[in-house]
Amino acid sequence: MKTGVLGDFLLCSNTAKCLYDKYAKEMPIFDYHSHVDVTEIYKDRHFENITQLWLEHDHYKWRLMRLCGVDEFYITGDAEDRDKFLKFAEILPLCIGNPVYLWCHMELKKYFGFDGVLDEKTAPGVWSLCENELKKPQFSVRNIIRSSDVTFVGTTDDPCDTLQWHKKLRDEDIGFTVAPTFRPDLYLNIEKPQFCDALDKLSNASGVAVDGIKTLKCALRKRMNYFAACGCISADHGCDYIAFEEPSDGQADKILKKAMSGGCLSDNEIAIFKTLMTLFCADQYAELGWVMQIHYNCIRNPNEFAYKSLGTDKGFDCIRRGGTGEDLSRLIDKMSIKKRPKLILYSLDGTDDAFLDTLVGSFACGEPFGRIMHGAAWWFNDTCRGISNHLHSMSSLGVLGNFTGMLTDSRSFLSYVRHDYFRRILCLHVANMMDSGQYLAGVERAGEIIKNISYCNAEKFFGMESVT
Repeated sequence: MKTGVLGDFLLCSNTAKCLYDKYAKEMPIFDYHSHVDVTEIYKDRHFENITQLWLEHDHYKWRLMRLCGVDEFYITGDAEDRDKFLKFAEILPLCIGNPVYLWCHMELKKYFGFDGVLDEKTAPGVWSLCENELKKPQFSVRNIIRSSDVTFVGTTDDPCDTLQWHKKLRDEDIGFTVAPTFRPDLYLNIEKPQFCDALDKLSNASGVAVDGIKTLKCALRKRMNYFAACGCISADHGCDYIAFEEPSDGQADKILKKAMSGGCLSDNEIAIFKTLMTLFCADQYAELGWVMQIHYNCIRNPNEFAYKSLGTDKGFDCIRRGGTGEDLSRLIDKMSIKKRPKLILYSLDGTDDAFLDTLVGSFACGEPFGRIMHGAAWWFNDTCRGISNHLHSMSSLGVLGNFTGMLTDSRSFLSYVRHDYFRRILCLHVANMMDSGQYLAGVERAGEIIKNISYCNAEKFFGMESVT
């Protein structure tokens, strides 16, 4: 299961091949943002077939199947696993240019040794190959992570989670670190129908009866401290959009009580509450030494029929377009009144690249990395072009050498090939600048930058050098 098994694909020059072979392909993986199930890591799950690995939770693949007219029965329905895989293999050749096409072949080659092309003709053989291989000990979840040379896995966790599996893993020497990530969206999204139920859940988990803004802060602070004791080093805020309004505790308390009594909130009231609570969280994260990640510009569940019949996270979200830049800058500026936490910012709208790269420069300070980072090309942007555009923007408007690199943002334990995919594009990007005379320092200095972006910068930014 060595890295770099697909040879020279995406490496379109001798310089790119040199950078990849000498500096990128053997670097370990620091996967600081993912959605893998920690229970499956602790129990060291053995998957029975490729469908369980590929199609059980992967909304990237589900979207493609729907776009090709595959019935939902074969996507999230009750079809047999083999039939689901055959349906996916049938549509995969149509997906030329989509990263899923390449990721699938990278995974089949890296983990199963399959050298061919997956389609409706080869699918039965691939099914049998994977089924036989998955019976071997090296295909348990922990062994997949180890063989992928992953040193750190950041999961995504509800603040009310008991973190029992994380605590159990901390007591074992498994060869890599698994840490929870604090994801408080449910308790900040006051406009969502699930909000009041979420507050009841938070009250039970924290032992604090949430009846106003003071007790809400107290309950969240207790859960943050609990997460910190369980090894948490990061929080993640998934925002549909960023809206800033000057907040006060008194205003936010009235708004919260209005929502809890079933009142209808205005856009201004929602923005006041969210601004205050986001700033509160940022203050706490700074005290705890956590990294705060903010994702925004997503339209969640625009397909109401699909949402009502299938639920959330089923592959129906899309990119939001809108002018939230000034509100984001005001939010970060407000954080600066106290000690701002380290920040990683991601927009689902790829046209925000230049804005984020210049915003990062506006809040840089005299500390390593300036404490603020434009995060990796995320979700719909982790394509070849999306990653390349991101790198070009950061090179042109920021400091590429400081970049914290790739993440999987995935629920699949085979998705670590996305780091290899990213590193190839990175090496080609740097090589093109060298070959065109835009970078003069030579291969060795460029190679150090490649190594840092591939792994070392993320490890340092998250403060994990002594652990991993």
